[in-house]
Amino acid sequence: MFIDQFASQNGNKITIGSEQASSFAKTISNDFNPIHDPTSKRFCVPGDLLFAFFVEYYGLFNAMDFVFTGLVSADTTLVFPSNLGEHGHIVDDYGKEYLKVATRGSQVAADGGAEALVRAYVRFSGQNFPHILVPLMAEKNVMINPKRPLIIYQSMSITLDRLDLDSPLLVLMKKELEVKGKRGDAHLHFDIHDNGRQVGHGVKHLILSGLRPYDELTVDAMVEQYLCWQNEHSLV
Repeated sequence: MFIDQFASQNGNKITIGSEQASSFAKTISNDFNPIHDPTSKRFCVPGDLLFAFFVEYYGLFNAMDFVFTGLVSADTTLVFPSNLGEHGHIVDDYGKEYLKVATRGSQVAADGGAEALVRAYVRFSGQNFPHILVPLMAEKNVMINPKRPLIIYQSMSITLDRLDLDSPLLVLMKKELEVKGKRGDAHLHFDIHDNGRQVGHGVKHLILSGLRPYDELTVDAMVEQYLCWQNEHSLV
């Protein structure tokens, strides 16, 4: 798959460098979350890249549930077990867990359709900020900390009615934000369409930390900076 350039692979193990992870976030996801910048003290590998490698190793299932249980730092070696089972765990060489997976239904090996789904999902993720989350924050009158913006990928579930995909497309159906003090739980519900027909659905769960009262000028400045990063990268 197209993701091979974003990790060093050795059998069922992968090691992702900070530049590789950042390149994936920027060039494939159009994601400029500061925690994916190699210079960030809080750097972590994008969760979407782990999802992409899961699909490369195991293909697609009718139902897949992913829970991100740990942040992957640069140059961490991850082990993808040869026998996943219905409940699998992606760990490092020391047994620390980073991804918990549950699968159900039929399974097909990764092919062009699987890669197309990965690309579609990653493109969808790239719209999370600012296009989806900023209106949600405004609606709830909260915003993330502009000095330490932190949005964490908590979990994701996908259900597919069919596995022979051609050109899948993700469509946002519903967005929710539940605020609990300084923490927000955002759920983004989406349908999956292929050649004009709905073939599946899913939901993505994000955690927003350090919430505070919404300030339009501050949020506008955050969005302007984010879009500036995107534009600068597109000109390189």
